[in-house]
Amino acid sequence: MIKKLSRRKFLQGTGLASGTLMLGVQFSPALANPASKLEFKPDVFVSMDETGQVTIISHRSEMGQGIRSTLPLLVADELEADWNRVTVKQALGDAKYGSQNTDGSRSVRKNYQKLKEAGAIMRTMLQQAAAQVWSVDPAQVQIENHQATYQDQNLDFKDLVKIASKLEVPARDSLRLKTEAEQKYVGKPNMANIDGQAIVTGTAEFGYDVDIEGMKVAVIARPPVVFGKVKSYDAVEALKVPGVLKVIELPTLKPPAGFNMLGGLAVIAEHTWAAIQGREKLKIEWDHGSNASYSTADHEAVFIKALEDPKEVVRARGDVAAANQAAAKTLTAEYHVAGLAHATMEPPAATARVTGSGADKMVEVWACTQTPQASQGNVVGTLSIPQENAANVKINVTLLGGGFGRKSKPDFVAEAAYLANETNLPIKVLWTREDEIKHGYYHSPSYQKLTGSLDENNQVTSWYHAMVNHPISSTFNPAAKTAGSTDLGQGDMMFDVPNIKIALGETDTFMRIGWVRSVTNINNVFAAASFVDELAHAAGQEPKAFLLNMIGDDRVEDFAADGFKYGNYGESAEQYPAETSRLKNVIELAAEKSGWGEKLPEGSGMGIAAWRSFLTYIAVVVKVTTDGNQVKIEDVHMAVDAGKILNPDRVKSQMEGSAIFGASLAFYGEITAKEGIIEQGNFDDYQMSRINQIPDIHTHIVTSDALPTGVGEPGLPPFAPALCNAIFAANGKRHRRLPMKDLRLV
Repeated sequence: MIKKLSRRKFLQGTGLASGTLMLGVQFSPALANPASKLEFKPDVFVSMDETGQVTIISHRSEMGQGIRSTLPLLVADELEADWNRVTVKQALGDAKYGSQNTDGSRSVRKNYQKLKEAGAIMRTMLQQAAAQVWSVDPAQVQIENHQATYQDQNLDFKDLVKIASKLEVPARDSLRLKTEAEQKYVGKPNMANIDGQAIVTGTAEFGYDVDIEGMKVAVIARPPVVFGKVKSYDAVEALKVPGVLKVIELPTLKPPAGFNMLGGLAVIAEHTWAAIQGREKLKIEWDHGSNASYSTADHEAVFIKALEDPKEVVRARGDVAAANQAAAKTLTAEYHVAGLAHATMEPPAATARVTGSGADKMVEVWACTQTPQASQGNVVGTLSIPQENAANVKINVTLLGGGFGRKSKPDFVAEAAYLANETNLPIKVLWTREDEIKHGYYHSPSYQKLTGSLDENNQVTSWYHAMVNHPISSTFNPAAKTAGSTDLGQGDMMFDVPNIKIALGETDTFMRIGWVRSVTNINNVFAAASFVDELAHAAGQEPKAFLLNMIGDDRVEDFAADGFKYGNYGESAEQYPAETSRLKNVIELAAEKSGWGEKLPEGSGMGIAAWRSFLTYIAVVVKVTTDGNQVKIEDVHMAVDAGKILNPDRVKSQMEGSAIFGASLAFYGEITAKEGIIEQGNFDDYQMSRINQIPDIHTHIVTSDALPTGVGEPGLPPFAPALCNAIFAANGKRHRRLPMKDLRLV
C-alpha cells in the first residue's frame, strides 16, 4: 500500500529517540572510516515504526518502468517484510540519496547490492533483538514474514523495534544475504506494482495533475529557432482573453543551451484553455538569430563531406586500407537516420511556489522529472540562490508519463520557478504536444559510412565504420564538433575482424541535442547490424551463421588493445566484461524460439540482429510479410541476457516497449528543420505505430547468475536492423535510411 507522508511527519516518525528503527544506508568511504569528517549522504532510507510498519524511500523516478516497485521489493524481500506492511515513499530531490538520475538503464545495477544490504542490515538487527529477548544465539532465530521465530515462540517486528533501534549497525562483511532460492518477491512473475491500480483508475498524480492552492497556469511562446529572441511583441489581444492575467518575457537563451530556459513570452492565466488562447493571440516579431541558416535536408551534404576523410580515429586494428586492396570483394554502404523527438505520452510539466525573500527564500517544486537533483540545481541557478541555501529548494517528484531522457533535462522546471518568482504566484508550466515536438532536445540526424572486405573464403578481413552527427556535447559546449559517444554502438562492436577502423566526422550544431532512449546506439547499431547482413548476402552465406562467425570464438572483448577508450557504461570491465559467449547465446536463443530457418512463402522474410548495449545482450528476430509497399510485422522474438533478473514482468514490458518504439522510428520517426525551425508539431506529422500494427512480442529471458544490468534501453537498437533485414529477406529491397517513408506499415 502507499501512504502520502509529509516530510515533517516522516522525520518525526523516524527519530531514534521515539524508539523507531531507522537506517540511512550509504556504503562510501565516509562509512568505511567512522572518524571521517565527510558529509553523510544516504542513498536510501529504510525505517520501521512502533507498529512494525516499514517505510522504504524510493529515490528513483517512476515513468512506467516499475522501478518504484522493483527496488523497494528488493529491500522488503531481504528484510523478510510482509509487503502489506510496507509503505513506499518517493524521495525529494536531495544529494543525500546519492545519484537520483533515472536514466542510462542503471537503476537496478547501481542499487542492487546496497539495497540488498540495507534490507539485510535491518533483518540482522531484528534477529539480534529477538535473540536478546530469548537469550539465545542470533543464529538460532529465524526471520520470516515480519516475524522472529525461535522454536515455538514468535515475536512480531513491532515487538522488536525499540530493542533493535539501540543496537550497533552490523558490518557489511558480517551480513548474510539471501540466495535466489530464498527470495519470495524478487525474480518472481506477477510482482506487486504499487502504482498500477492508481494509474489504470486515473487517480495517480503525474506532473500534469498537480493542483495546489492559488495556482495559475502558464504556457510559453518560445523562440522558433534555438538562441532566437523576442524582437518586439504586442500582448493587447492576449490580455483581453477571459482568464488571462499577465504576459511575462523570459530571459533570452545564450550559448551554451544546457538545461536553461529557451526564453520567449509566458502567458499566465487562471486555467489552461485561457493560457493557450492568450498565447495564440500574442503578436510577436522574432529575431531568429544565426541558427536560422540551418536546414536538415541541406545539411546532409555537409554530413557526407565530413566523412570523405574523417580525421578522428577512435579505434584501430591492423591496416584496413591494405586489407581492402588485397580483398577478393569489398562492400560499401551508406546509412542515414533522421532526427528524433522523445514524444513522451505526458509532455513536460512543473509547478513551483516561491515564498520568502533573500536568504529566507523557499522554493517548492512538483515535477515529472528524471533528475530531481539537477532540477534543484537548475532552480538554484535560475533564481541566483546561494549554493549554501540549496536546501531551500524542495523538489517533489510526481509520476512521469514516459521519460526516454527528455525529463532528465529540467529546463521546464526552471521555467516554472522563474515565473513563480516573478509573479509571486504558484505557477504550473505546461508544455503542449506541439511545444514538446517543436522545442525539445533531439536525437540528432546522422550519416554513417561502412566498408567491409571479404577474402576468397568469404571471411571478413576488414571493418570500417565512420559516423557524423550533431553531438550531444554541443548542448553544453558549442565548440564541440564530434560525437563523444562512439562506445554506444560504434566502437564497441564485438566482431573478430583482423583490421578495424572506427572514425568520426566533424560538424556544427544548430539545435538542442539530447539523449533519447538508447542514445546513438539507435543509428550506430542500425548501420552496423544491417551491414553485417549485407556482408552475409555478399558472401552468399546464411545471415545467422555469418553473424556468429563474425563474432568468433568465446572471449572477453579487449577494446583497449585497439586503443579504444571504452567507457563500459560507467562500470568496471572486470565486473561487467564484454563476453562474446553471451552475445552468441542470445542469438541462438532468439533464432531457436522464432523458428529461424523455416521455409517461408514468397513475400515473407525473417531478419536477425544482436548487440550488447547498457551491459545487456539482446538478439531480435523479426518476421514480416510484404506486398508492394506494404509491410506487416508478423512476429517478434527478443532474447535478453541482463544478468540476474529482479522483475521478469517489467523486463517483458520493456522489450515490448522497445519493439513498439523501434517500429515507430523505423517507419515514422523524423524530425526536420527548415531555416532553423522544426517542421513537425504533433502526431499528425510525427506519427507513432498503432496497436493494430504490432503483433505479439515474445520475450525470452536468459537465466543468469551474472550481476544485473539494465533493460530500459538495450532492446531498442537491434530492432530496426532486424526489421530491415527481414524486409530484404522478403522482397530483396535493402533499406538504408530511416524512416522508411516509401513503405506503409499495416
